[in-house]
Amino acid sequence: MQNRKEIMRAIKFGLFSASAGIIEFVSFALMDGLTPWPYWVKYLIALVLSVLWNFTLNRRYTFRSAGNVPIAMLKVAGYYAVFTPLSTVLGNYLAQCGWNELLVTALNMAVNLVTEYVFERYAVFGKTLDTNDKAHGGEK
Repeated sequence: MQNRKEIMRAIKFGLFSASAGIIEFVSFALMDGLTPWPYWVKYLIALVLSVLWNFTLNRRYTFRSAGNVPIAMLKVAGYYAVFTPLSTVLGNYLAQCGWNELLVTALNMAVNLVTEYVFERYAVFGKTLDTNDKAHGGEK
């Protein structure tokens, strides 16, 4: 039963992350087509939009956490304080080497999906899993 629950949690995370990925990809593509901004500016804006969306949905529906929102957000900000500079520098480097910027963004998104799930599951929401009203049958 617990394994099934964790598999469903991972699937839910993947689906919500896919929606966040769509937000990131589309916003990046729009900025790419409509602005002369460098890769890193477009990437950072698109990333922030997707993170806000993803955190909100996954906190409520995937991890079903009633934990302290500001603390959870600070932990996620800590993750992104490491991930963002690394992915921005590497992505910018690859883009300057001639790699397709949309491909670079897609690769960053794939690495982000896996590492963020593990971080949020264990470091952010690990002690507060299934504690909100959704976990207890409520619809608040």
